[in-house]
Amino acid sequence: MDAFYASVELLRYPQLKGLPVVIGGGRRREDDVLARLNRELPERDWTEADLADIPLDFFPRLQGYAGRGVITTATYAARQFGVGSAMGLMKAAKLCPQAILLPVDFDQYRHYSRTFKGIITEIAPLMEDRGVDEVYIDFTEVPGGQREGGRVLARLIQKAIHDATGLTCSIGVAPNKLLAKMASEFNKPNGISVVYEADLARRIWPLPCRKINGIGPKAEARLSGHGIHTIGELAAQPRDWLLAHFGKSYGAWLHDAAHGRDDRPIVTESEPVSMSRETTFERDLHAVRDRETLGALFTRLCEQVAADLQRKGYVGRTIGVKLRYDNFKIVTRDQSIEHYTADPKVLRQVAGQCLKRVDLSRKLRLLGVRVGTLLRAGDLGVAAATGSGLSLVAAEASSGLKWGHEQTDLLFPDD
Repeated sequence: MDAFYASVELLRYPQLKGLPVVIGGGRRREDDVLARLNRELPERDWTEADLADIPLDFFPRLQGYAGRGVITTATYAARQFGVGSAMGLMKAAKLCPQAILLPVDFDQYRHYSRTFKGIITEIAPLMEDRGVDEVYIDFTEVPGGQREGGRVLARLIQKAIHDATGLTCSIGVAPNKLLAKMASEFNKPNGISVVYEADLARRIWPLPCRKINGIGPKAEARLSGHGIHTIGELAAQPRDWLLAHFGKSYGAWLHDAAHGRDDRPIVTESEPVSMSRETTFERDLHAVRDRETLGALFTRLCEQVAADLQRKGYVGRTIGVKLRYDNFKIVTRDQSIEHYTADPKVLRQVAGQCLKRVDLSRKLRLLGVRVGTLLRAGDLGVAAATGSGLSLVAAEASSGLKWGHEQTDLLFPDD
C-alpha cells in the first residue's frame, strides 16, 4: 500500500492532499480533536462529518516541535524533503518545518488493512500476510492471471482496492518473492512493475545492495568495505568467497539473492513468535523520582500485551522486558515459567522479576514488555491458560549490574 497510514488520514482530511504530512508522535484521540474545534471555531457545531472542512491553519505544524516522537509514515510530498519513516520528529521539523503533524489512529489503519486484504483474497485466494500494509500473492492458478505477464491481474487488484477504499497500492510482479518485493518499489505510487528473469542484469544488478530485502545497514557496510556496492558487483563474487567472508548460511543466501534466486513458498498461515508492547517517553524517566508514572506505564504495557494475547487466542511462557537508557543503550531480560499464561497480573509479576536484573540507576527513554514461546490457548486447559499454578523455573542470572535503594521493589512491587 502507498504511504498507507498517511493515505488513510487523507481519506479523513482530503484538504491535505498534495501537502507534506507526517504521521506520528502520539495516538489519535477523536474527542480531543472535536473538542478543540468547537472551542477554537465555535461558529459551528463540529462533528465527524465535518472533518473535511477543517481549515488548513487549524492543523499543527512540525515547526517548533519539541519532543522525542518518531514518524510512522509520511506523504510523498513530505518525503521530497528527506523526511521518512522512523525519523525523529525533531529532525523532521528541521527538514520540513511546514509539514502538518497528525497523530496515529491504529484502529482505522487495521480496519482498512482487513478491507484491502479481503478484497485481494476474493480475487487471488493464495495470499501471504506480511503486515498491516503488505502482502505476497501467488496467482499461478488464478484464471487469466498470466495475461500480459500478470499485469492485467495487477490492474484488477488496484482498481478493486481503490473502488472499495479510495486507497492506492503499488504491485511488483516477478517469478519469486525476492524480486517481487523489489519490483513493488519501482513505480510508487500506484504503479505496476513486471520483472522477468531475463531482466536481472538490466533492472536488478545496477541497484545498490541495500535494495535486497535482507541486506541491512551492517551487511551493506561490510560489503562496501570489500568494494561491493551494487547487486551486480555482489553477483560477480564467487560463491566460495562469500561463504568465507559472510558465513556458510548468509554467504550462500547473498549469492542466491544477487542472482535473483528465491524458492520461498507463499505462507498462508503462520504462528507469531512473540507479542510485545513498548512506549517511548516524552521525557527521560527515573526509576525512583518518576516511580508512580513508570509503575502505571509498566502495568498498562502488561495489560496491553495480555489483551493482545487474549484477542488473538494465544498464551505464552517466556516473559521479558526491554529498556532503552538515556544514552540510547538497549537491554533486555526475560524469564520462563512452567505454565502458559495470558494473565496481566502474571505478566506484570514475572516482568517485574526481570527488571530486578537490570540497572535502574540511569534514566529511561523506553520501556517494553514481551511474551514469547507462544501456544494457541485452545491447546491448553483452562487452568494453564489463566496462569494458575505459576512456578518460576528460570534462574535470575546475575547481570553484573548494581542498583541501590531497592529501586525495583519500590517501583515494580510483586503483585
